[in-house]
Amino acid sequence: MTSPHRPYSSQLAYDVGLLVIRLAAGVILFTHGTQKLFGWFGHGGLDATGHYFTLSGYPAGTTFALIAGLTETLGGIGLALGFLTPLAGAAALGAMINALAVTWNTGFFAPDGFEFTLLLAVVALGLTLTGPGRIALDHFVPVLRHHRLAYGVAAVILAAAASVVVLIIRG
Repeated sequence: MTSPHRPYSSQLAYDVGLLVIRLAAGVILFTHGTQKLFGWFGHGGLDATGHYFTLSGYPAGTTFALIAGLTETLGGIGLALGFLTPLAGAAALGAMINALAVTWNTGFFAPDGFEFTLLLAVVALGLTLTGPGRIALDHFVPVLRHHRLAYGVAAVILAAAASVVVLIIRG
Protein backbone atom coordinates (compact mmCIF):
# COMPACT_ATOMS: atom_id res chain seq x y z
CA MET A 1 0.00 0.00 0.00
CA THR A 2 1.28 3.45 -0.85
CA SER A 3 1.03 6.49 1.30
CA PRO A 4 -0.68 9.62 -0.07
CA HIS A 5 2.68 11.40 0.09
CA ARG A 6 4.57 8.79 -1.95
CA PRO A 7 2.94 8.01 -5.28
CA TYR A 8 3.40 4.50 -6.63
CA SER A 9 5.25 5.75 -9.73
CA SER A 10 7.63 8.56 -9.07
CA GLN A 11 8.46 11.39 -11.43
CA LEU A 12 12.12 10.53 -10.87
CA ALA A 13 11.55 7.06 -12.33
CA TYR A 14 10.10 8.62 -15.50
CA ASP A 15 12.93 11.14 -15.71
CA VAL A 16 15.62 8.46 -15.35
CA GLY A 17 13.88 6.26 -17.92
CA LEU A 18 13.67 9.13 -20.41
CA LEU A 19 17.34 9.95 -19.76
CA VAL A 20 18.38 6.37 -20.57
CA ILE A 21 16.33 6.36 -23.77
CA ARG A 22 17.64 9.80 -24.79
CA LEU A 23 21.25 8.83 -24.18
CA ALA A 24 20.98 5.59 -26.15
CA ALA A 25 19.20 7.16 -29.13
CA GLY A 26 21.39 10.26 -29.03
CA VAL A 27 24.66 8.34 -29.02
CA ILE A 28 23.48 6.07 -31.84
CA LEU A 29 22.39 9.03 -33.97
CA PHE A 30 25.61 10.93 -33.20
CA THR A 31 27.79 7.99 -34.27
CA HIS A 32 25.84 7.47 -37.49
CA GLY A 33 26.00 11.19 -38.27
CA THR A 34 29.75 11.38 -37.69
CA GLN A 35 30.24 8.29 -39.84
CA LYS A 36 28.64 10.20 -42.68
CA LEU A 37 30.48 13.46 -42.03
CA PHE A 38 33.96 12.38 -41.00
CA GLY A 39 34.28 8.67 -41.71
CA TRP A 40 34.49 7.88 -38.00
CA PHE A 41 33.67 4.43 -36.65
CA GLY A 42 34.66 2.56 -39.79
CA HIS A 43 32.72 4.43 -42.45
CA GLY A 44 33.85 6.11 -45.67
CA GLY A 45 32.93 9.67 -44.76
CA LEU A 46 31.19 12.33 -46.79
CA ASP A 47 32.41 11.24 -50.23
CA ALA A 48 31.36 7.61 -49.78
CA THR A 49 28.05 8.62 -48.22
CA GLY A 50 27.46 11.12 -51.01
CA HIS A 51 28.03 8.38 -53.57
CA TYR A 52 25.53 6.14 -51.75
CA PHE A 53 22.97 8.98 -51.65
CA THR A 54 23.42 9.53 -55.40
CA LEU A 55 22.86 5.80 -56.03
CA SER A 56 19.76 6.01 -53.81
CA GLY A 57 18.21 8.67 -56.03
CA TYR A 58 19.16 11.90 -54.29
CA PRO A 59 20.37 14.67 -56.61
CA ALA A 60 23.58 16.28 -55.35
CA GLY A 61 24.30 13.24 -53.21
CA THR A 62 27.16 14.84 -51.29
CA THR A 63 24.98 17.81 -50.32
CA PHE A 64 22.23 15.52 -49.07
CA ALA A 65 24.81 13.38 -47.27
CA LEU A 66 26.07 16.53 -45.53
CA ILE A 67 22.52 17.47 -44.53
CA ALA A 68 21.82 13.95 -43.25
CA GLY A 69 25.11 13.81 -41.35
CA LEU A 70 24.56 17.18 -39.70
CA THR A 71 20.95 16.34 -38.89
CA GLU A 72 21.85 13.04 -37.24
CA THR A 73 24.88 14.44 -35.42
CA LEU A 74 23.19 17.56 -34.07
CA GLY A 75 19.89 15.78 -33.42
CA GLY A 76 21.76 13.07 -31.55
CA ILE A 77 23.63 15.58 -29.40
CA GLY A 78 20.40 17.45 -28.67
CA LEU A 79 18.57 14.27 -27.66
CA ALA A 80 21.42 13.00 -25.51
CA LEU A 81 21.69 16.30 -23.65
CA GLY A 82 17.97 16.98 -23.60
CA PHE A 83 18.63 20.31 -25.30
CA LEU A 84 15.98 21.81 -27.59
CA THR A 85 14.44 18.36 -27.45
CA PRO A 86 11.44 19.02 -29.72
CA LEU A 87 13.77 20.23 -32.49
CA ALA A 88 16.37 17.52 -31.85
CA GLY A 89 13.63 14.89 -31.98
CA ALA A 90 12.24 16.42 -35.17
CA ALA A 91 15.71 16.31 -36.75
CA ALA A 92 16.14 12.65 -35.82
CA LEU A 93 12.62 11.77 -36.97
CA GLY A 94 13.08 13.54 -40.31
CA ALA A 95 16.37 11.78 -40.95
CA MET A 96 14.83 8.41 -40.09
CA ILE A 97 11.80 9.00 -42.34
CA ASN A 98 14.18 9.53 -45.25
CA ALA A 99 16.25 6.50 -44.25
CA LEU A 100 13.06 4.44 -44.14
CA ALA A 101 12.18 5.57 -47.66
CA VAL A 102 15.55 4.29 -48.87
CA THR A 103 15.48 0.97 -46.98
CA TRP A 104 11.75 0.16 -47.09
CA ASN A 105 12.03 -2.43 -49.87
CA THR A 106 15.00 -4.25 -48.30
CA GLY A 107 12.86 -6.31 -45.94
CA PHE A 108 12.19 -5.91 -42.26
CA PHE A 109 15.07 -7.72 -40.55
CA ALA A 110 18.68 -6.59 -40.09
CA PRO A 111 21.34 -6.41 -41.33
CA ASP A 112 19.82 -4.95 -44.52
CA GLY A 113 16.24 -4.40 -43.38
CA PHE A 114 14.59 -1.35 -41.94
CA GLU A 115 13.74 -2.58 -38.42
CA PHE A 116 16.52 -0.59 -36.69
CA THR A 117 15.69 2.59 -38.61
CA LEU A 118 12.02 2.18 -37.72
CA LEU A 119 12.91 1.76 -34.05
CA LEU A 120 14.98 4.96 -34.08
CA ALA A 121 12.13 6.81 -35.81
CA VAL A 122 9.62 5.64 -33.19
CA VAL A 123 11.96 6.54 -30.32
CA ALA A 124 12.53 10.00 -31.83
CA LEU A 125 8.77 10.42 -32.25
CA GLY A 126 8.13 9.37 -28.66
CA LEU A 127 10.78 11.69 -27.23
CA THR A 128 9.55 14.57 -29.38
CA LEU A 129 6.04 14.14 -28.01
CA THR A 130 6.90 13.43 -24.35
CA GLY A 131 9.82 15.78 -23.91
CA PRO A 132 13.14 15.02 -22.24
CA GLY A 133 12.10 14.75 -18.61
CA ARG A 134 13.59 16.85 -15.84
CA ILE A 135 17.16 15.52 -16.17
CA ALA A 136 17.87 17.61 -19.26
CA LEU A 137 19.28 20.93 -20.33
CA ASP A 138 15.79 21.96 -21.46
CA HIS A 139 14.97 22.22 -17.76
CA PHE A 140 17.08 25.41 -17.76
CA VAL A 141 15.39 26.90 -20.87
CA PRO A 142 12.38 28.85 -19.57
CA VAL A 143 10.06 28.18 -22.51
CA LEU A 144 10.98 24.46 -22.57
CA ARG A 145 11.20 23.87 -18.81
CA HIS A 146 7.69 22.45 -18.85
CA HIS A 147 7.31 20.49 -22.05
CA ARG A 148 3.95 20.85 -23.74
CA LEU A 149 2.42 18.32 -26.10
CA ALA A 150 1.86 21.18 -28.54
CA TYR A 151 5.65 21.66 -28.82
CA GLY A 152 6.06 18.01 -29.72
CA VAL A 153 3.19 18.00 -32.20
CA ALA A 154 4.55 21.13 -33.91
CA ALA A 155 8.00 19.52 -34.13
CA VAL A 156 6.53 16.31 -35.61
CA ILE A 157 4.69 18.38 -38.23
CA LEU A 158 7.97 20.16 -39.03
CA ALA A 159 9.79 16.82 -39.40
CA ALA A 160 7.07 15.41 -41.64
CA ALA A 161 6.97 18.52 -43.84
CA ALA A 162 10.76 18.64 -44.23
CA SER A 163 10.83 14.92 -45.02
CA VAL A 164 8.13 15.28 -47.67
CA VAL A 165 10.09 18.09 -49.33
CA VAL A 166 13.29 16.01 -49.38
CA LEU A 167 11.47 12.93 -50.69
CA ILE A 168 9.84 14.98 -53.45
CA ILE A 169 13.27 16.28 -54.44
CA ARG A 170 14.56 12.71 -54.41
CA GLY A 171 11.76 11.79 -56.80
